[in-house]
Amino acid sequence: MASPRGADLTAPTILRAHGLVLRPVVASDEPAVARAMTDGEVLQWAAGMAVLDAPLKDRATVWLSARLTAWSTGTAAFAVTDPADDVMIGYLGLRDVHRVPDQAVAGYWVTPAARGRKVTARALDAAADWAFSPAHAGGLGLHRIVLDHVLHNVGSCRAALRAGFAEEGVMREAFVEPNGKRHDCHLHARLATDPSARPFD
Repeated sequence: MASPRGADLTAPTILRAHGLVLRPVVASDEPAVARAMTDGEVLQWAAGMAVLDAPLKDRATVWLSARLTAWSTGTAAFAVTDPADDVMIGYLGLRDVHRVPDQAVAGYWVTPAARGRKVTARALDAAADWAFSPAHAGGLGLHRIVLDHVLHNVGSCRAALRAGFAEEGVMREAFVEPNGKRHDCHLHARLATDPSARPFD
């Protein structure tokens, strides 16, 4: 799907920044995704209902099926990888690109082994810098990227702030767990005009 203001998302992008490589998700990522889909935090906050409703053995396939074609349907779906071995250690997606003019929504997770290394903040900053770049420079020409997380997910909050996503307020009962439990969420956003982030701080 071609964006009206930025890069054509049918041409997937590879980003190299902050000691990470963000590349399109590929079928060979399935073993890494399968491991991630056994982690309680990924399943609780980031997997999605389609994955949770699938049998355990099929969860990676279900998760991957939507991301392998995501670039053609308006989502920049990145596998976050270690450049030393290209193994997927996390995911970062920018969805709803230009559904609201010049905006997108970020979502992400990292594997347990990658936590504590500021991987999420580094990946968020790299993706935001690219997305804010104009189309003629290969970016998406965005002005605003938003994300949200449940209030007690302090790691996600810390990563968002470190990547320059200012906290804007509380979204009351915005997240619903499969068991029906509702959670308030922090809303964060970063603008193209905001100061550069320092994801290593």
